[in-house]
Amino acid sequence: MATADITAFVQKVVDAMDLDLEATAEEMPDGVRINLNGEDGNVLIRRQGEALAALQHIVAAIYRHESAEGRRLVVDCMGYRKGKDDELRQMALFLAGKAKDSGLAQEIGPLNPYERRIVHIAVAEVDKVTSESIGDAFEKTVIISVK
Repeated sequence: MATADITAFVQKVVDAMDLDLEATAEEMPDGVRINLNGEDGNVLIRRQGEALAALQHIVAAIYRHESAEGRRLVVDCMGYRKGKDDELRQMALFLAGKAKDSGLAQEIGPLNPYERRIVHIAVAEVDKVTSESIGDAFEKTVIISVK
């Protein structure tokens, strides 16, 4: 995955939208995060980040074939997704602990594939607890239960 090409593409898109944002790349252990920062960041993150999610979808669709197996490509704006990811991870760990303590399965969702991955990775860190996605739509529910 050519990080410079992806960053340049994202920059061209936000420029075409006439947004005052600067795209920079950040290497992550499992992929690349394209960070957008600037005065117009609120345009992408309002309404629960709908525009940011749309931009993420476009970039992922275009560069999916260039991505190595297991490598993620994340587009973020002013730390919005990073903050949401951290909240989701903490919720997953909380529910995993609750499932472990009570023996009762816990549900979280509906979640898109990116969000489900965050939950599954967090739950995998907790002993004697497992998670599975259920549903047949794009957004599915994750069930967290004792092994």
